[in-house]
Amino acid sequence: MTATAHQALSHASELLAIRDAVQRRLDQLLPPGSEHDLVSAAIRESALAPGKRLRPLLMLLTARDLGCQASGVLDLACAVEMVHAASLVLDDLPCMDDAATRRGRPTVHRQFGEDVAILAAVALLSRAFGVIAAAEGVRLGCKAELVAQLSTAIGAQGLVAGQFQDLREGAAQRGEEAIARTNELKTGVLFGATLQMAAIAAGAGPRVRDALGHVACDLGQAFQLLDDLADGRPDTGKDCHKDLGKSTLVALLGADAVARRLRGHLHSADRYLAAACGERVQTRQFMRAWFEQQLVGVA
Repeated sequence: MTATAHQALSHASELLAIRDAVQRRLDQLLPPGSEHDLVSAAIRESALAPGKRLRPLLMLLTARDLGCQASGVLDLACAVEMVHAASLVLDDLPCMDDAATRRGRPTVHRQFGEDVAILAAVALLSRAFGVIAAAEGVRLGCKAELVAQLSTAIGAQGLVAGQFQDLREGAAQRGEEAIARTNELKTGVLFGATLQMAAIAAGAGPRVRDALGHVACDLGQAFQLLDDLADGRPDTGKDCHKDLGKSTLVALLGADAVARRLRGHLHSADRYLAAACGERVQTRQFMRAWFEQQLVGVA
């Protein structure tokens, strides 16, 4: 086996171990399941269903590249995943995207009812902040800033604003800037919180945090463009063709142009990650490999 192949295999094994650690810790942090407690069952279904775990992996690898080994970062990563899971539950509701399938399974409201789905999402958001407050190995003085980062990403200037724009303006004719702004709010802000929380835990300075802010913007755009390109594919685990009639960049510019733009964002993100993390390259290797895998058959 060549040195390069050995490194790739070792890196893949390490990523799998990190993903497994996230899954185990999520299981521990969530309320125990019970057939008589539908809300707890819905919470566990939404957060523990097989998923990419992209944001927890990104946080843990970035923190490591920044020299942070605090055990509590795993809990911070789980908190971000809880927020992401809650956002998907709400996004899928009939009053929003009215989705039937998520991660290859019936959406939470299809399984448990709309009332239970909403309560589960609220409980997940609440639990996320409780997990941050109790995270061990994270300096007490950091926790208020960590909470502020995540709450801003969720709130009226973050995910909420992005979802509102998508619902109310998504079917209207929009220009590139308006579409990109919605993409940033729907996706980029949570990547931003993920990276900034890693930087806070690591005690990183303004230069590093500024570079990570640029990384988050590029990754948010790239991820949303990837999602738009894959809309018609039957192997995404989600409803097909949910973007029909919506003003996406794919509809506006065409798939080829969007694929080029996506790769431009990835190149920019890689450049800023290099500026933030220097010679430590685990996060860069992960993001390159993850997007290349996702782009097979898409762009």
